[in-house]
Amino acid sequence: MLAIGSPNYSVRTSTSCNALLRELQQIWSDIGESEAEKDRILMELERECLEVYRRKVEEAANAKARLHQAVAAKEAELATLMAALGELNIHSPTEKRSTSLKEKLASIAPLVEDLRTKKEERMKQFADIKAQIEKISGEISGYDHLSNSLINSLSLEEEDLSLRRITECQTHLRTLQKEKSDRLNRVLEYVNEVHSICGVLGLDFGQTVSDVHPSLHGTAMGHSTNISNSTLEGLEHAIVKLKAERKIRIQKLKDIVVSLFELWNLMDSPIQYKNSFSKITSILRLSESEITEPGVLSTEVIEQASTEVERLTKLKATRMKELVLKKRSELEEICKMTHIEPDTSTAAEKSNAMIDSGLVDPSELLANIEAQIVKVKDEALSRKDIMDRIDRWLYACEEEKWLEEYNQDDNRYNAGRGAHIILKRAERARVTVSKIPAIVDNLINRTLAWEEEKKIFFLYDGVRLVSILDDYKLTRVQREEEKKRYRDQKKMQDLLLTEKEAIYGSKPSPRKSNSFRKPNGCRANGNGSMTPTPRRNSIGSGTPELLTPRSYSSRQNGHFREMRRLSTAPLNFVAISKEDTMSSYTSVCGSEPGSPPQG
Repeated sequence: MLAIGSPNYSVRTSTSCNALLRELQQIWSDIGESEAEKDRILMELERECLEVYRRKVEEAANAKARLHQAVAAKEAELATLMAALGELNIHSPTEKRSTSLKEKLASIAPLVEDLRTKKEERMKQFADIKAQIEKISGEISGYDHLSNSLINSLSLEEEDLSLRRITECQTHLRTLQKEKSDRLNRVLEYVNEVHSICGVLGLDFGQTVSDVHPSLHGTAMGHSTNISNSTLEGLEHAIVKLKAERKIRIQKLKDIVVSLFELWNLMDSPIQYKNSFSKITSILRLSESEITEPGVLSTEVIEQASTEVERLTKLKATRMKELVLKKRSELEEICKMTHIEPDTSTAAEKSNAMIDSGLVDPSELLANIEAQIVKVKDEALSRKDIMDRIDRWLYACEEEKWLEEYNQDDNRYNAGRGAHIILKRAERARVTVSKIPAIVDNLINRTLAWEEEKKIFFLYDGVRLVSILDDYKLTRVQREEEKKRYRDQKKMQDLLLTEKEAIYGSKPSPRKSNSFRKPNGCRANGNGSMTPTPRRNSIGSGTPELLTPRSYSSRQNGHFREMRRLSTAPLNFVAISKEDTMSSYTSVCGSEPGSPPQG
């Protein structure tokens, strides 16, 4: 008998077989079997044992082959999984030669299961990344031009499930996500701009973006927003068209608003009425990008403004005559204030006649008057320096007149309430009057310089200012001469009075001399003395009056007759003393029929 297995197993098997064999021999002895029969039976028994051992060996060999095949399959699957997953750090237990097949199989199986689980996870991860990449790529390309190379690269994912490949796909996905985000931002900016412009123009925003792509409108919420190049190009084209339309409407509305302002100014429209159009008039001071109020450029608003222009234009035709006359009055008022002669070609009578006859368009006539107003204002600006100096001269003349009246007051030196204030003013007036010759000379020089520069005469209410000033200077010289002659005459009068007092020894009664009048242009003053009666300057007059622009213009231009003639007050001839007698008055007035009137 062959022993197999461990030594203990062989001993136990040998012991059992020997015991059975002894029992069998005892039986044979009892039976009396022959030796030949015993050998035959033992050989048969040995053959049957060999058959059993051979069968068991074959079964064991088959089991070993199956185990070896299973181990090889597991190792191959392990290698495939490792290659697919890119696992390089897993050490196979088959490298240990002393390990049995079952141990190898038992050690490989968990690794394979782990790698299978990891592969499934990687497959899910790849599938998710693939789905996102395909979705985003479809959105970017519009689902029409998905790259074949991209599809092929994604279909090979089962052969390469390594972390490197996942990282590449994730990087590609992030790139697509960024591009999608950028495109979404651009689409959002474009859509917002379209919304803003459509609001300003009063257009249907939904219809406008739907014409570009239905997914851009709110009604397509179930679909993702299309961010393809065609959508971006469509939005850009739509914005260009909307901006062009906005520019056209802005220009059209600005033209209308300009016309409105012109008509409002002509019609003197009230401010409350103008405020009702503040929504559209505000565009004049705004740039194109600043016009964002909804509906301000809608066709309804433009039509409303156009209708208002048409209405005012019709009303303008009926009121144009009134406006022309009003502008003419404004021109005349400005001319009156600046002492410039207005253009007679647009006088009220002529304007009425031309409008009634239809010989001139009222608008042209109005524009002509407005141009004259502008010209007069410009001329007044250039004349301002000289006009200011004329005002100084006229003020000095007023002070001179007041000083003459003050000097004729016999009670001017009486101490009374406020007398010191009047004295101070008299001193200031004397200083001002002393400057009149210098003021006049300076005014003449500046006027001549102005005339030289402008190549025209400086007219004051239609009269050349230099002529007025020359006449004033001449009159002032004559007046000074008259004063001197009167003072000489007064000295002679005082001498005669002294002689008569020496002869008669008494003075004439003041009461009688006050009541005496003589029809030769002289009259008695309140002091009993006789002063010349003021009268207008005329040819042959002994005392020329002092002419200023106001008095001069009142003579030359009937349009300003209401202006007060400014002349100096009656001359402060030395007052005749109260002791003047009637005879002395008679002698003076009778002997000097041309006695000087006070200027």
